[in-house]
Amino acid sequence: MSDEQQATPVFQIQRVYLKDMSLEQPNSPAILTSTAQPSVDIQLGVGMEQLADGIVEVTVTATVTAKIEDKTMFLVEAKQAGIFEVRNLPEDQMGPVMGIACPQIIYPYLRGNVADVIQRAGFPPVHLAEINFQAMYEQQQQQQAAAAVQ
Repeated sequence: MSDEQQATPVFQIQRVYLKDMSLEQPNSPAILTSTAQPSVDIQLGVGMEQLADGIVEVTVTATVTAKIEDKTMFLVEAKQAGIFEVRNLPEDQMGPVMGIACPQIIYPYLRGNVADVIQRAGFPPVHLAEINFQAMYEQQQQQQAAAAVQ
C-alpha cells in the first residue's frame, strides 16, 4: 500500500443498533385514569468506546420521565449505538467527528425507538426535539476546559 492510500481519511458506518431499552410504568394502572397533564423530563448523553484500531462505538442515550405531580407515569431509558470506522483523520477532527457527526447519524434512530416504545405503552408518543450536537459538543469542551483550570 502506498503512503497516499494509507493516509486517505476513512469515515464509514459499520452498523447502527438499539443497544438497550427499558420501560417502566410503576404507578399503572391507577395513574392512567388521571386527567392531569404530565411533566416530561428528557436527559441526553453521548458516549464513545474504542473497539479496535480505527473502530469506535458511539452511543446516544435518552432518559424520558413523565410525571404527574410526584408520581411517575412512565420512565423510558434507551441507548442507541453505532459502530464506525474512522481512520487517518487529523487529530483535531477526531473529537468533532465522534461528538457531532456520529451522534447526528444515530439520533434519528433513537428518536424513533423512544417514540415507538412510549406509544406501545399506551401513551401519546413523545417526540424528542432535534438536537444541535455541535452546540452540545462545544459546551462539553468549555466545561472540560473550565474544570481543567480549577
